[in-house]
Amino acid sequence: MKKAYFSLLILALIGTACQRQQPTTRTDTMTSGQIQVAIDETCLPFMRDEIAVFEGLNPEASITPLYMNDEAAIDLLLKDSLRLVVAARDFTQAEKDIIKANKLLARSNKIAKDAVALIIHRNNKDTLLALPTLKKILTGAITDWKQVIPGSTLGPIRVVFDNPSSSTIRFVKDTVCQGEAFGPNIKSQPSNEAVIDFVANTPNALGIIGAGWIADKTDTLNIKFSDRIRVMAITPYDEAREDNSYLPQPAWIAMGRYPLTRDLYVLTSDAPSHLPSGFMHFLGGEKGQRLILKSGLVPANAPLRVISVKQ
Repeated sequence: MKKAYFSLLILALIGTACQRQQPTTRTDTMTSGQIQVAIDETCLPFMRDEIAVFEGLNPEASITPLYMNDEAAIDLLLKDSLRLVVAARDFTQAEKDIIKANKLLARSNKIAKDAVALIIHRNNKDTLLALPTLKKILTGAITDWKQVIPGSTLGPIRVVFDNPSSSTIRFVKDTVCQGEAFGPNIKSQPSNEAVIDFVANTPNALGIIGAGWIADKTDTLNIKFSDRIRVMAITPYDEAREDNSYLPQPAWIAMGRYPLTRDLYVLTSDAPSHLPSGFMHFLGGEKGQRLILKSGLVPANAPLRVISVKQ
């Protein structure tokens, strides 16, 4: 009796071990299932719409967005905690190697061209800024508005970003400051909404934020911005004039006239036949690209018409 019981116990343990070793079977498809997507917070305005439309078209699909800075998002993908990320940069070669070592395939697709916008208080009348001047502001060489606008009484320039780890800060450090350290007048806010609130209520503020956060959603032509703040026109030259400075509007972003632009990517380590790939294809397809254009950014895969209107 004891021998028979012992044999049954061994068989049960072997059966349990075999069950544990069996790989989990994927049940999601390109248009069904449940996934989490890590998304750079700067992309939140248009990604919120992308997810809502995709789920509306595919009722059996459920996408849970996790909004954070893009470095944290990509780190989750490298740890295989999720399989899809929307970020303000592509994979590095080192990241591709990590994914390959995990027997997975790194794939990326550029979905949009974004812009970094400079916003000021409604009562600040100086709407033109040269990039060399912006660099001096960020590095502390210029600290007061009167150094930018002779006779200004606004006082010290209070520069605000969204958060210390954001892709916007990384972009500005690399593109504008070119390795030089920020000055002591640079502060961060908890979120992009907080940056807009701070600038709207602080006459001497200069906010630096993703252009998707300031578009006027009621404007079908994508040429107006939120009336809570004023948006600065930028030039790459030493002197900012009306004829050489441009706003972060889709036409000027697409034509390369606005100098502070960057590409947005969707990144995945998943197989092509599952829900992450289905959503990835949607973002790069016609419907997904139209939503990006509607948000005030430039779609990567859709043709644009630039119309000149003369009064």
